[in-house]
Amino acid sequence: MKSAVAVSSSLLNLKNLLIPNTRRRRLTSLTSVLLPKLSLKSITNHTAVKLLPSSATSGLRFISSSSMASSFKPEQARVPSALPLPAPPLTKFNMGLCQLSVTTDKKRNISHAKDAIEEAASKGAKLVLLSEMWNTPYTKGSFRVFAEDVDAGGDASPSTAMLSEVSKRLKITIIGGSIPEKSGGRLYNTCCVFGSDGELKAKHRKIHLFDIDIPGKITYMESRTFSAGETPTVVDTDVGRIGIGICYDIRFQELAMMYAARGAHLLCYPGAFNMTTGPLHWELLQRARATDNQLYVATCSSARDYGYCYVAWGHSSLVGPFGEIIATTEHEEAIIIAEIDYSFLEQRRSNLPLNKQRRGDLYQLVDIQRLNKQMNAAEVVHVEM
Repeated sequence: MKSAVAVSSSLLNLKNLLIPNTRRRRLTSLTSVLLPKLSLKSITNHTAVKLLPSSATSGLRFISSSSMASSFKPEQARVPSALPLPAPPLTKFNMGLCQLSVTTDKKRNISHAKDAIEEAASKGAKLVLLSEMWNTPYTKGSFRVFAEDVDAGGDASPSTAMLSEVSKRLKITIIGGSIPEKSGGRLYNTCCVFGSDGELKAKHRKIHLFDIDIPGKITYMESRTFSAGETPTVVDTDVGRIGIGICYDIRFQELAMMYAARGAHLLCYPGAFNMTTGPLHWELLQRARATDNQLYVATCSSARDYGYCYVAWGHSSLVGPFGEIIATTEHEEAIIIAEIDYSFLEQRRSNLPLNKQRRGDLYQLVDIQRLNKQMNAAEVVHVEM
């Protein structure tokens, strides 16, 4: 009983620090938590150790290293603390990436994607990823015309109806790229995840909207058409715990870090990088997200078509937890089949133990969604006490 009260009080105090009363504009307490003071004594102590002769510090070094690691407080670098990597349902499986051409014929696009998913499954894929906007041309004028009411389903959303039917019939998990979703008078760039039972497991609305202006190269304002999503998405599937982002979401490392802290094995990013940013950043960002978080990253683009104003870069890929390119393709239509082996996650994290080396005494990543849930639960316990 005492421990429950103590935990509740601790979380309530943390809430007051991180989410101060709106009537109080001062954030002094928050600053003191995230930026601990360094004393001259602590600095000189570290310096003194380095200046001692090696013959006199052989034993001291070991003790100092251990005590320093403890003082770094790596477990506090994530708030709430990072979840342990869960045991996946499968250790090894094949994944399919379907890089497809898109036309102005929506029925054709849906049928074409269905055929590609079936081909990937016939080649052993247990997980299939489609591209961003696979059912519509990537043009502002097409998005509203091709938009679907995902919540209504059925005839109101033929794209997701197909994904549900195929995933159930083939008993595979499908990360359904993204389609334009209409809801409450707004448009969203939405990824739907279907489990092997055909049920909708998760729906991710693109969080970061792609607004870019590079004179003479590309100007595009996604925020003029779509509304931003409000919820990060991590979903447990028959092939592991998966974090979902859409295209521009991959540029924001905080989202990937949060997914890793939630125990994700794999991050999936359907995308449509263009001919300006694609050559420079597409592979770079995939490898960075995989390397920083020591997990798998899969991306899927549409095939390149110079007949549209917005031309996709292509180069769909699967990247391993050490940043290695496991499989990729060029810009034409392609179905990539590649193996994922989750045993490499623990191996790489043992080789390079980043989670034990973070500096919780210097910085923190706060998962607002998880923290709010914990604090709300703590408030209920506190009231009941």
